[in-house]
Amino acid sequence: MSDALTALLTNRDWLLADGATGTNLFNAGLSSGDAPEFWNEDHPDRIRDLYRGSVDAGSDIFLTNTFGANRARLKLHDAGHRAAELSRMGAELGREVADAAGRPVVVAGSMGPTGEIMEPMGPLSHDQAVEIFHEQAEGLKAGGADVLWVETISAPEEMKAAAEAARLAGMPWVITMSFDTAGRTMMGTAAPEMTRLVGRLPHPPVAYGANCGVGASDLVRTVLGFGEGAGPLVAKGNAGIPKYVDGHIHYDGTPDLMADYALLARDAGARIIGGCCGTTPAHLEKMRAALETVPKGAPPALEEIAAKLGGFSSEGDGIAAKTSDRPRRRRRSTA
Repeated sequence: MSDALTALLTNRDWLLADGATGTNLFNAGLSSGDAPEFWNEDHPDRIRDLYRGSVDAGSDIFLTNTFGANRARLKLHDAGHRAAELSRMGAELGREVADAAGRPVVVAGSMGPTGEIMEPMGPLSHDQAVEIFHEQAEGLKAGGADVLWVETISAPEEMKAAAEAARLAGMPWVITMSFDTAGRTMMGTAAPEMTRLVGRLPHPPVAYGANCGVGASDLVRTVLGFGEGAGPLVAKGNAGIPKYVDGHIHYDGTPDLMADYALLARDAGARIIGGCCGTTPAHLEKMRAALETVPKGAPPALEEIAAKLGGFSSEGDGIAAKTSDRPRRRRRSTA
């Protein structure tokens, strides 16, 4: 399948993705508990500013403000019936910004998890999950998204449902899982297993990888664990570790730390590198500058990752049962 993301990857060694959506919208006035997807209709200028912030900082890809714009999540705000509509709006705003950028920029239609537990552990069936994802996918497609970007997934079953939805919509897609439990997702998937799963999908993604999780050091370790063979890798790590400061969540990763993270993620094998929670345009600018000026190096050792980004949150990386010789997380100064 020919698509804008694959075209860019053909001609570039690496691409810079965007940073946080929630962090930047909270900075713009979003209140905790509110659905940010409503801003696609109520405050479109703020969403355009969100997208432009990433583009102006050098991003080649930005995600739409549609992470929770699926029927299952929006029903919590009595708006489940608006999933396709709000997804379309978010993509349309993104299309405007990308088309005015003056260079190729990919609009990635963000699709987060349903928020439901799938069978056999929970009530959500495969067919129901496919329907939820497909409805959102069609809205993003109608709005002009170049690619579907399925993110923060923890269950293989949900990945398979998203893959089927992307196939039904006739859209290229990307999948990232969140490895936040000692190197595994909440449902127990480790990095090598994700590579195997992706390789067996009938409608495989154009890229796959990890986002969110714990901190930047853990995410780079996860990228090392993916190995090779299933496509370009994505790294979207959080800007440090969250801390509760003066009534708000603050991430302690400085722009300089995220520049180091970007280089380590690239050297670990990622070709699409961005940030997740806490990552602002100031971080992205430093990341872009580092990627453009520092030559690619060898895959980093765990000791190098820990020295530059801080120690890991757990001894294990989700692959070995115990790796007690691996560096533990150490305290860093806040931004």
